Amino acid sequence: MKIYLDNGSTTQVDKEVAKVMNVFLAEKYGNASSLHQFGREAKEALERAREIIARKINALPEEIIFTSSGSESNNTILKGLAFQKGKGHIITTKVEHPCILGTCNYLSKKGFDITYLDVDRYGFADLEQLEKSIRKDTILVSVIHANNEIGTINELEAIGKICRKYNVLFHSDCVQSFTKVTIDVKKMNLSFASFSAHKIHAQKGIGALYIKKGIKIEKLVHGGHQENNFRAGTENIPGIVGFGKAVEMAKEEYIPKITKLRDKLIKGLLKIPNTQLNGHAKKRLCNNVSISFNFIEGEGLLMHLDAKGIAVSTGSACSSQSLEPSHVLMAIGLKHEIAHGTIRFTLSRYTTDKEIDYTIKTVKEVVKNLRKISPIKEGFVYNKEEYAHSH
Repeated sequence: MKIYLDNGSTTQVDKEVAKVMNVFLAEKYGNASSLHQFGREAKEALERAREIIARKINALPEEIIFTSSGSESNNTILKGLAFQKGKGHIITTKVEHPCILGTCNYLSKKGFDITYLDVDRYGFADLEQLEKSIRKDTILVSVIHANNEIGTINELEAIGKICRKYNVLFHSDCVQSFTKVTIDVKKMNLSFASFSAHKIHAQKGIGALYIKKGIKIEKLVHGGHQENNFRAGTENIPGIVGFGKAVEMAKEEYIPKITKLRDKLIKGLLKIPNTQLNGHAKKRLCNNVSISFNFIEGEGLLMHLDAKGIAVSTGSACSSQSLEPSHVLMAIGLKHEIAHGTIRFTLSRYTTDKEIDYTIKTVKEVVKNLRKISPIKEGFVYNKEEYAHSH
């Protein structure tokens, strides 16, 4: 049995998405900037996808710009605004995706002042600290919507109200939350938002960003007049069309089904002694399960599960090659040895009951066997009763 539980890293391309993409790869392959029939077909498909994504987040079509990825979208917003302003103060959190933290680190070397907000043990941003951190020269607040490692969903409406109160621009990395959590850019007072196709059963290499009408930022890619004269380069029409189709196919009725399987997996895995759930028990992504297994290394557990046909991740796939403990897990207060023993299971609408049953059974066996040979015998012993009560 082969079970894919690493959908937080990337997802299977839906067959219907692949089908519509193939049309624009093999038949309607025109350049959207061309004036002939082939170009017009591509342009119409491009604008149709833009409308679908805009409608999903309650935005205007002209407020959607297509990019190559969520990382490019995040870089474009932070750098584009910083370059347009020239100087200033940016507020973000300690648990952002590496592309946000990396961009902030880059901007700090260019003279921008960065404040990194603390989070509580569930991963929620400290809103009191946020309000106290806003200054006259604050140009942007950037807070992730749903954390890519532990699944915790931040209250964007509450953050948006604070930003509105102080007239500060507000950005959110919505890559993991898009189509899983309702996003309304107007209600949330979002100035900018970032999205990615390959997290929602479309292809890799295509992303999008939302820029509220009237806000000016510097473009990073110069050349032609594509994407409302904001991002030069021939548009990836097959990818964009597939992105739009995937958004159309992301039905709300999938969420309760995925949530039910998520909770079943959490319940089964927490029966293993000395385990803990990371992130909030309820205010989390419908598909995210982050579990720390005491006294074993996450990499060892991952490889043993892989040998038994189960694909998972140690924390976030973007940093799984690093030997350093996850910055997210450290920020929520886990000790190094616990952070290193953490596995992220991420489900999709294709995940089945049978797969969850097999996963629970297999993880129990593998953890038991690894603990027998583990050199990690001392250290943090998790108090499950206290954790259950707190949740």
